[in-house]
Formats: sequence, C-alpha cells, structure tokens
Amino acid sequence: MPAHFGIIGYPLVHSFSPTYFKKKFTELRIDAVYKAYPITTIDEFSALLANNPDIEGLNVTIPYKETILPFLDRIDTVASEIGAVNCIAIREGRKSGYNTDVAGFEQSLIPLLTSHHTHALILGTGGSSKAVAYVLKQLGIHFLKIARSKVSGFLNYEDLTPEMIAGHKLIVNTTPVGQYPDMQHAPEILYEALTAHHLLYDLIYNPEETMFLAKGRERGAVIKNGFEMLQLQAEASWQIWNDQPTV
Repeated sequence: MPAHFGIIGYPLVHSFSPTYFKKKFTELRIDAVYKAYPITTIDEFSALLANNPDIEGLNVTIPYKETILPFLDRIDTVASEIGAVNCIAIREGRKSGYNTDVAGFEQSLIPLLTSHHTHALILGTGGSSKAVAYVLKQLGIHFLKIARSKVSGFLNYEDLTPEMIAGHKLIVNTTPVGQYPDMQHAPEILYEALTAHHLLYDLIYNPEETMFLAKGRERGAVIKNGFEMLQLQAEASWQIWNDQPTV
C-alpha cells in the first residue's frame, strides 16, 4: 500500500508541491502519493485526517502556517520559537510540527550574501516572514519588518525613506503581492533607491520574475526567486517524514 502525503492550504490551484513530489516518486520509483487538500478553514483539518487516516505527512501553506499550531500534539523547538509550522509528520496518530522554510531559505540565501548585506527589510507579516526573521537573526543580520497596516513591531511602507532603502541592502518579500495571476503589482518600496549592492529575494516562484524582482534587476540589484527555497524545504520535509526526528 502506498504511503500518503499531501499539502493543506487555500487555495491550492497552483501549488508547487504535488507536481514536485509526483515527479520525485516516479523518478525514484517510490510507492507513495502526494495530494493537494484545499481546506477553506483550519477547522476542517481534524475532519480531513479522520477521512484520510493513511496520511503520514503534510505540508502547510498559506494561510494556515500559524493557525495549525493548536491542532498539533508536538512542535519542534525551531517551529515553536518561530510560531509557524509548514511540515507535519504523523506517527501513530500523533501530529508533530516542523518548519522547513528555515532550511530552505537559509541554504538558498547564504551563497548570495556579501559584506554589504548586514541589514535587511522583511516585507510581510505571515508565517513565512517569521521563518525569514529567524534565519536572519541566526546569521547576525539586523532587520526591520514592514507591514501594509498598523501592526505592533512593524513599520509601514510609508515609513520607508530613500536612506532606509540605501542602508538595508537585503530586501525579502514574503507577501503574495505579484504572485500569479496578479503579476502587475509589487510591494510599495522606493525602488529608485536600489543599487547594485542590493539583494532582492522574493519567496514567490510563479512568475519566475515578479515585478518586485524586475524592478530590482532594472536598478542593477541581484535578484532571487523562491523556487530553490521550495525545492530545499520540500526535501527537508521528505527527510522529516522518513526519519521522524524526535522533538
């Protein structure tokens, strides 16, 4: 009987994970299936597991990385500190939560860092932004968090000045702004203040080059989309589901 895995979130029409794992299982001749489980509210989670008792692991995406926590039996140390889970391992009915965004972001970011990247801006307030903040803290990169609305601990986009953009050479977009199909928009930062010393990292992977990244490229900045991060976090999830580390 094949092993069962999947992803929860909403919507999941263009989710990366099902295609990635289907290809992986086919190429490696692994007897497993991976399905998308779009749920319109996190309250549907328990019923989903009850109706699919063979599920051994799940990825978690927008908008449930934070609201999933009360439904879990265990949360590992990193995910607990971040306050967001994007990977669940299920063994003997017990649900353990992990955050593989950390590994994916860190491993894909480090090769791009230079001596210029001592200060960063994190655009967004969701679970992914928390994983990014965790990584930057571990790397010793000072950061400011930017939100569209008034949120404690965050600046607003209108607070940003050319001097702040110039002084923060790493800018990470964790918002869905510019994601397919709404590709004609970008976070409202002062792109004219960007330089060739800037690194713009967008967690979005579809389209390959968002408006955010295109504007950075036009100013000579180094740009990076989220595709490699997704691949790395998917492989980290696969390792968790197979190794089942204790928490």
